[in-house]
Parts: sequence; structure tokens; C-alpha cells
Amino acid sequence: MGPLKEFDSPVLTIEQQDAVATVWLDRPEARNAMGQDLWRDLPRAMDTVSEDSGVRVVVVAAKGPHFSVGLDLKAMGGLLSGDETADGAPSGLTPRPSMAARARGARSEVLRLQESITAVARCPKPVIAAVHGYCIGGGVDLISACDIRLASADAIFSVREAKVAIVADLGSLQRLPGIIGRGHLAELAFTGKDISAQRAREIGLVNDVAADAEGVLKAAGELAAEIAANSPIAVQGTKAVLAANEGRTVDQALEYVATWNAGMLASDDLVEAMTAFMEKRAPRFTGR
Repeated sequence: MGPLKEFDSPVLTIEQQDAVATVWLDRPEARNAMGQDLWRDLPRAMDTVSEDSGVRVVVVAAKGPHFSVGLDLKAMGGLLSGDETADGAPSGLTPRPSMAARARGARSEVLRLQESITAVARCPKPVIAAVHGYCIGGGVDLISACDIRLASADAIFSVREAKVAIVADLGSLQRLPGIIGRGHLAELAFTGKDISAQRAREIGLVNDVAADAEGVLKAAGELAAEIAANSPIAVQGTKAVLAANEGRTVDQALEYVATWNAGMLASDDLVEAMTAFMEKRAPRFTGR
């Protein structure tokens, strides 16, 4: 596994092994708290792995003892409250903007952060979260945008925002109902409580739990390799069709996938699958 030289960030690292790219949260000294560098660079990282034809599956993992403690409140608090100017200068050095202007600025900043998380959800390739240690607040927003979530036994999850007087606004309240259901989400979001990896598995937040951080990375890599062995046309098509199901009736969704396959069935990968079956060997998919 080696780093991608074309991607440079002070808080993220991308490494690739075969067809699997790992996007590392790489600010361990701050327990991977999410500051301006992260929000700027996460969409860039997802664009990098999305556009690389050699990448078929993405793993999101973290360096250090924790996945992420969430929003870097020291770095981000001023901007989110509208108490700083756009260039980061304290508002006391310039005429204080009106309440409406500050509210407009705060809303714009939240929308920017939302887009950063949504870049993960929009990745056309499967994204697997490998979580260990704390996964708090914005960390949960991030993993909720992934397709599959795995955890180590020491992982702790919390939709923590209510405890710091914030309504969670980066995707947990919107994405988790489809993952864990409204009742479980309401309990987590109203209380801000911590839950264990075992509880997270019980409610469907994570698919499986490994013994430790090393184990969850190994499990994520094995799952990613299993997915990567399939036709990328079929895998990415499946992800697109699953996303298209939302907001459609069953009949509408069936019509959508019929149209999708009408255009995608005539692939070299399908010919290879049939040939490999007849020759009793493993297929070698190219994504064409």
C-alpha cells in the first residue's frame, strides 16, 4: 500500500493497494477533530478516488487512537456562529454585521460543510467506514454517508450535538433514519448518549464488529477486496440504482433499473462473466 502522490493534505492521506483506496483521517494529535482543512480537502479526496479508474472500492479509516471526536469547536465555532468574518478576522476589528448578515453567513458555512460530507455519499464507488475509538458528532455524519460501516470492539458512537446546544446539521438526522430507523435515531439524537460498538451493531449502525483497530482495518480490507473482485460496472450500477430507489415507488424504481440495464448490459464484463462460467474459472473484470 502506498500514498497517492498527486493528493496532498495536512489532515487526509490516500493510500492504494490493488483496486482499494483508503482515505485516512490523518490528524491523530487532535483525535481527528474536523476543522477547516478537513472540510476543504474531503471533497478533493473523494474526487481523487472517484476519478481514478484503478480504484473500485474506498475505505475511510483513521490514524491514531480515535476515528474522530467530531467538529473542531475551537477552530469552527466562530464561523458557525457568525462571529468571525469570512477571512477569519475577529469581528471586533471590523464593523459588526447585522443579525441577518450573521445568520446568512452561518447558514452558508453549514451548507458548505454539508457538501463536504455529501461528497462521500456521492462517490460512485462503494465506501466502507472502518471505525475505532471515538466516533462523535461529525464523525457519525461522515460514516452515515458511507455505504457500509464496520467497527472495532472499542468504538464509541455518539450523535453528540444536543449536549453542546447544536441541532445536528451535517447529515446524521437525514441519513440515519434509513440506516437505524427513526426510533433509535431519536433516542441517540435527543440524549446525545454514547453507545458501544455492540449496541451499534444491534441497531444496525454497523454491519459487524472486530476485536480491535487492526482487526477492523483487516475486515474492511477483506470486504473491499471481495467487492473489488466483481464487475465495477455492476457494483457502481447497483449503488446508483439503490440511491435512485429513494423517493420512488417500487414500480418507478423497477422502471428505472430496467432502463439502466438496457444501457449497461452490453458490457465486456458481462461477456467475460459468461465466458469464465463456461470455462470454469474466475472472471477477470475490466470495467468495460
